[in-house]
Amino acid sequence: MDMHNTPSTLLPRPARTPSSANGGVAAVEITNLTKSYGAVRAVDDLTMRVEPGEIVAVLGPNGAGKSTTNEMILGLAKPDAGSVSVFGLEPLDAVRSGRIGAMIQAGALLSDARVIDVLTLMSGLHAQPLPVPEVVERADLGGFLKTRTDRLSGGQAQRLRYALALLPDPDLLVLDEPTVGMDVQARRNFWRSMREFADAGRTVLFATHYLEEADDVAERIIVLAAGRCVAQGTGDEIRSRAAGRTITLAAVGLASADLSGLPGVVALERVGARWHLHSTDSDRTLRALLPDDRVRDVEVNAVKLEDAFLALTTLHVRHGETS
Repeated sequence: MDMHNTPSTLLPRPARTPSSANGGVAAVEITNLTKSYGAVRAVDDLTMRVEPGEIVAVLGPNGAGKSTTNEMILGLAKPDAGSVSVFGLEPLDAVRSGRIGAMIQAGALLSDARVIDVLTLMSGLHAQPLPVPEVVERADLGGFLKTRTDRLSGGQAQRLRYALALLPDPDLLVLDEPTVGMDVQARRNFWRSMREFADAGRTVLFATHYLEEADDVAERIIVLAAGRCVAQGTGDEIRSRAAGRTITLAAVGLASADLSGLPGVVALERVGARWHLHSTDSDRTLRALLPDDRVRDVEVNAVKLEDAFLALTTLHVRHGETS
């Protein structure tokens, strides 16, 4: 089944008050949100806002607080401090009213049930569900509708979770690592389907480890580290915010301490025999670096989103800085 040719609306949808009728209310409003598990502070005084109709990616290393934040948006966890609202509602009220569809990481599926039976059962729980045939088409489930859930591949299970997130015809989709387990073609089809679904003004908030997905799909990116927002903006703005250039070099006898103290350097890593320095002022860095005869084979490149992400999250963990 080719989702490339899937129309933006396959079957007539029931009338629903559009998100724009909320009079400027944010799709997601998070204010000074904090959540700890024992001695671990998973989310630390986080404030962020997602506007109706936006497609926003949340990036962060493991332990950055992405999944915990999503759980509080969905009402699955209660904050220790701060607040979360979804279209001006408490999270659980937004879920009950069908405003939110969620695809949480490794969410459990009904065991020993056929895919079509899971969809039919769950459809009956929503007040204004999308027609099951439309959901099947959008999530590309046609090839395994009679397969039992315990026999699904990882990618097929993710597509079923996506279908379940679409069923309530939500105004907000919350997706936690949605393409884990999918092959390259399945990932492309997934994002094509998601864009089509969002075209009617729906809001999408997704967490991902795939930086190229964030760069290609999101209108805005929020970078988390240690439970805090360390940067947000478009992909280009994130690159500019993090570092101006990446300097790669070979060095004999130089340690990380020799390089991290150079002017302009905000982060560094070693890849094989070469050092990668992320610098906000490459001219100053090079002036300090090049007189050293231990430095060889120097290259300077524009920063990639991956480099910016590394620089921002490494800098925050090292110095406790936030934006």
